[in-house]
Amino acid sequence: MSDDPETARQIAELASDHRPLLVLDVDDVILEFIRPFPRFLEQRGYDLTFASFRLTGNVSERGTGRVAEQHEVHTLLDDFFAGQAEWQYVAEGAAETLKSLEDRAEIVLLTAMPHKHRSARRAHLDQLGLRYPLLTTEMAKGPAVAKLRGDKGRPIAFVDDQPNNLISARGSVADAHLFHLMADNSLRAFLPPLPDDLIVVQDWHEAAPKIAQALGV
Repeated sequence: MSDDPETARQIAELASDHRPLLVLDVDDVILEFIRPFPRFLEQRGYDLTFASFRLTGNVSERGTGRVAEQHEVHTLLDDFFAGQAEWQYVAEGAAETLKSLEDRAEIVLLTAMPHKHRSARRAHLDQLGLRYPLLTTEMAKGPAVAKLRGDKGRPIAFVDDQPNNLISARGSVADAHLFHLMADNSLRAFLPPLPDDLIVVQDWHEAAPKIAQALGV
């Protein structure tokens, strides 16, 4: 797996920190995505009906029932993220958990989205009081997680809703504590069996003490 050079540049701007490291995905982990996105689609004349754990193939045109092609879904996502402040809100328990850990751990947000949306997301997170460093990546998350940890050997936990991102992190940081958390658990039924080394949590209230224990804080 190779680095995203823009992500590496963003990481290089961070101040040095020797505390235990908590890396967090944003969409459907810190911010709700699965719940507000269908409402956004309805406004654009589309419906979202999940038959699998992916967007392409599950978005259809209202009235005609025509399934949206991949490029249309990408355009809709682009528009959603451009106006995310109108739609996305903090997942229940997320802000409180991070507040309880922020003095004892370095908290970094790592979101898989086009870099062009970073400033809009930064502004929205700031407005919500989530002023933790934000990194964007357009490539696999594993190399970014490894670069964030550096060579300090400090405890590290990574929370994501996408199993492939957690598996990517495992390939880059063998001793990372990996948490699978979905702000909306309704899609769990569509997931394949998860690797045994992932720590599955149902919500932030369950995750909080387990993350603190994993980080030794």
